[in-house]
Amino acid sequence: MRVFVTGASGHIAAAVIPELLNNGHQVVGLARSDAAAEAVAKRGADVRPGDLDDLEGLRRAATEADGVIHLAFKHEAMMSGDFMSAVEADLKAVQALGEPLKDTNKPLVSTGGTLMLAMAGIKDRPGTEEDVLPGGLRVDAENYVVALAGQGVRSSVIRLAPMVHSDLDHHGFTHALIQLARANGAAGYVGDGSNRWPAANTYDIGVLYGLALEQAPAGSRFHGVEGPSMTRKLIAETIASKLGLETKSISEEEAPQYLGFLAFFAGLDNPVSNDKTRQVLGWKPTHPNWVDDVRNGHYIA
Repeated sequence: MRVFVTGASGHIAAAVIPELLNNGHQVVGLARSDAAAEAVAKRGADVRPGDLDDLEGLRRAATEADGVIHLAFKHEAMMSGDFMSAVEADLKAVQALGEPLKDTNKPLVSTGGTLMLAMAGIKDRPGTEEDVLPGGLRVDAENYVVALAGQGVRSSVIRLAPMVHSDLDHHGFTHALIQLARANGAAGYVGDGSNRWPAANTYDIGVLYGLALEQAPAGSRFHGVEGPSMTRKLIAETIASKLGLETKSISEEEAPQYLGFLAFFAGLDNPVSNDKTRQVLGWKPTHPNWVDDVRNGHYIA
């Protein structure tokens, strides 16, 4: 299968592209700069220059492909506080990718986030793959992709945990929390720290995207989480222990100082189940969990 991958020079693609190549697929990766093109080529994929704003280019690439995996997101805009422009660009991109796939039965695997369930108020029970939100930030893009199932596209969405981690991760939430703890001399958590965040190992996520591309029933949602969600206090304690710092309960007002751009998400409670994902795709995470991954030291080094 000839697979077009957006975000091909990024963190998740570092596991997805090798997984696809090992399974016999040809990969064409979107690259928005010379440096990105070099990274994509080193991963063994063919390079297609462009970015998320080049909607006509996305349409052409999807037309020429046998399947599409959409990983790209404007993370720089999100981290600078312009989350809305990143969300809007993501929706336009999935529409451009989805339109030429209609009535082809080709697979489109897109990306969402489990934190959207928490933002919608699902917290007293684990959020499941069957939970469907009517709309909102990133949810509109998810719902668009799933709805393509009724228009001849074998579409699916993988909701990623906020803490996707491994030695392939160089800019994610884990790095941000470690840098902020160093800067503040303490690892902070809001209130009593009992709210929960899920995590997943990048290498396991690479396998999950490959399975979804090849097997996902049309209109499916899956959860890229490795197991039970961790409390924010445990996350802070794990980082503090590795850095030789203290943990600190902070107020919502102090969150921007201690948690930076993550303050927006810091108090969200996000317990999540992956039961359907395991059952439908046969996915079984096998790599180290977040706590073990941080304790092994590569993040600190």
